[in-house]
Amino acid sequence: MLKKLIMAAIAVTMPVSAYAEINFDNPGGNNLAEEINNTGLALPALEAAPADKGFWSWIFGGGSSASKGKEWTIMVFLNAKNDLERFGMYDINEMEMIGSSAKVNIVVQLGRIEGYDSTDGDWKGVRRYLIKKDNDTKKISSPVVEDLGEVDMGDWNSVPAFTNWAKAKYPASKYMLIMWNHGSGWEKNARARLAKGISYDEQSGNHINTPQLGAALAQVGKLDVYGADACLMQMAEVAYEIKDNITYIVSSEETEPGDGYTYNDFLKPVVAKPTMGAEELARTAVNAYSDHYAKLKQGYTQSVVKSAAIPRFTALTNDWVKAVMAAGDKAIVKTARSSAQSFAISDNKDLYHFVKLVSDASSNAAVKTRGAALMNYISGSLVVHNRHGNGQGGWYGPEEYDNAFGIAVYAPGYSMDAGYENLKWFAAAQWDEFINWYMAQ
Repeated sequence: MLKKLIMAAIAVTMPVSAYAEINFDNPGGNNLAEEINNTGLALPALEAAPADKGFWSWIFGGGSSASKGKEWTIMVFLNAKNDLERFGMYDINEMEMIGSSAKVNIVVQLGRIEGYDSTDGDWKGVRRYLIKKDNDTKKISSPVVEDLGEVDMGDWNSVPAFTNWAKAKYPASKYMLIMWNHGSGWEKNARARLAKGISYDEQSGNHINTPQLGAALAQVGKLDVYGADACLMQMAEVAYEIKDNITYIVSSEETEPGDGYTYNDFLKPVVAKPTMGAEELARTAVNAYSDHYAKLKQGYTQSVVKSAAIPRFTALTNDWVKAVMAAGDKAIVKTARSSAQSFAISDNKDLYHFVKLVSDASSNAAVKTRGAALMNYISGSLVVHNRHGNGQGGWYGPEEYDNAFGIAVYAPGYSMDAGYENLKWFAAAQWDEFINWYMAQ
């Protein structure tokens, strides 16, 4: 029986004349590869059955999904159920300028709401799309894979519902999830001129806070790259919350313009080189965003954080905090906090710059040594790619980001906002003790 199965498998790809020359019934046994070689035909080399597949799968063409399937599935959770709706429609059309390919899936869950944008039929609700290439930049032509009706995209459970569906329906070797919406860093409450978020759904009034984002991503499974197409999300507090099943985190320390990512600029090199790894794709996202806003002479920040480096980063931060408090450098810290690179939420400070200002002003050897260790680790291991550029005008005048090194941290001047104690960073780092120490008289 075994011989018959082998004969049948070979016969599919071998001329009859060659098949007749192979001796399958040599009583002394035969080397199948040698018999085939004796025919003089140039045939593909026989491979051993893969260790993770059965023999029959090998014979009848099983093989790994990675060898025959997609390289990347890029999933975009695009919550436009708010005042960003028109930008969401623009971004879908940017994605369609490139479209999914033989090796790359681009899958979107798009939510719309009444009152902001009437384009493309002014439909409402939530739909899922497989993005296809087209030349119409004003209308979504990609097929609607599912129409979900009304879904609360401010409910954190909607994130794993989408991503797990996308992974099952459009499997690939590697996955990226992009969260598209307003963002306000770790904070759960809105600040002036900022919508609370991430993922603010005006219809339900709900949004996803940082602990909920961590819970959502814990149910998503492995992500090679997580991108926040949202404001103010590249913070130690957020990165620590979501680090466990993500390889690279792409986000901005500062606010993003309403247009956010320029998706055609990002997706074009990915589709052209689908074999790129996770770090290269993360760098590609940063470069596409940065190049676009540099050309427009708008200020920007964008960086890549390596999740595997976060535990060591946290330990080095704790070492530095303990040294500063032991040295009693409270006045230096207060001055440095006021002068450190800040962003639209003024309590968000670039951590590297903050540490540098303290270290430069301190005369304590331990503060300087541990500060240097922390800064070197941020620039050498934690933040693997960082770009920033200055602009002529933002909300408050010229935008200057010369001291944006890729990771921000919460450093309030007067009081700690409610909800900070709910963060995993609060438990793992001694940053809250540091805040209370320097704020105390």
